[in-house]
Amino acid sequence: MGLLRIMMPPKLQLLAVVAFAVAMLFLENQIQKLEESRSKLERAIARHEVREIEQRHTMDGPRQEAALDEEEDLVIIYNRVPKTASTSFTNIAYDLCAKNKYHVLHINTTKNNPVMSLQDQVRFVKNITSWKEMKPGFYHGHVSYLDFAKGPTFLSIVHGLPEMLARRGLPLGLTCAALSLLQTFDECVAEGGSDCAPEKLWLQIPFFCGHSSECWNVGSRWAMDQAKYNLINEYFLVGVTEELEDFVMLLEAALPRFFRGATELYRTGKKSHLRKTTEKKLPTKQTIAKLQQSHIWKMENEFYEFALEQFQFIRAHAVREKDGDLFILAQNFFYEKIYPKSN
Repeated sequence: MGLLRIMMPPKLQLLAVVAFAVAMLFLENQIQKLEESRSKLERAIARHEVREIEQRHTMDGPRQEAALDEEEDLVIIYNRVPKTASTSFTNIAYDLCAKNKYHVLHINTTKNNPVMSLQDQVRFVKNITSWKEMKPGFYHGHVSYLDFAKGPTFLSIVHGLPEMLARRGLPLGLTCAALSLLQTFDECVAEGGSDCAPEKLWLQIPFFCGHSSECWNVGSRWAMDQAKYNLINEYFLVGVTEELEDFVMLLEAALPRFFRGATELYRTGKKSHLRKTTEKKLPTKQTIAKLQQSHIWKMENEFYEFALEQFQFIRAHAVREKDGDLFILAQNFFYEKIYPKSN
């Protein structure tokens, strides 16, 4: 090949390189099309298998709504960690399913993404806990741990501290009615007033911490840790004010029973129920710099950054951006390789 390159004129060498590049692009395109066709075929086969099983149970008689026997009402989820002999272990389940009379289902996520979108988490939990025809069931796939006790419970929103102060627009302990008679927030901080002391910033952490007295102990590290734990484990979703539309969009996708149509309602401006702070003015750099020196500011800001990172993580796995707009992802998992086969 090297000898041919030396003997070929430069123009022919260039043409050969271009031809090779075009051929590689063509092959890559064909491979991608084959992958897409394979994925569609797998989904079609999986849907057919599910329909066959449901039809078989329908022919056997009306579905029994009575509670299943404890041994029958059993679901095992094997969230397979790659390169841990997971295939060998899964094959054991497939080999035993007919003999021991249970079903094996592979959880196929798009591109083997181990993180499900928020809406897929809801679908998945509802699906496998109520799919009596597949019980007892052994589900396996490259999916990260999912807490099945987690349900639509608490929702909330957090706010960045400078913007939150701007929304208040006056010393932290005062009412709007007294605004005309009193100093501005910047003046209060500059003079070291008690109404705008750093302790007044202790707000979001105790709200997420709860009703324990320690939650309201200003500056408590335990309260901070408990607030973070509750945000992750007890809240269905926590949004941020700066990205409120995305928060609404996620809720509509995951909880349509309550939030169907909420995104359009928000976008069209028909949201008079949302309070708007007039004359929103950020505190001066000097004010923020002084408050940032306090331990309370640092803790509240740490909690906000924690909540923001979690929200953006959830959003990244639930939406995609196209031409500047966000779109909710469709369902990205399905079941396949369902055994034993129906007769």
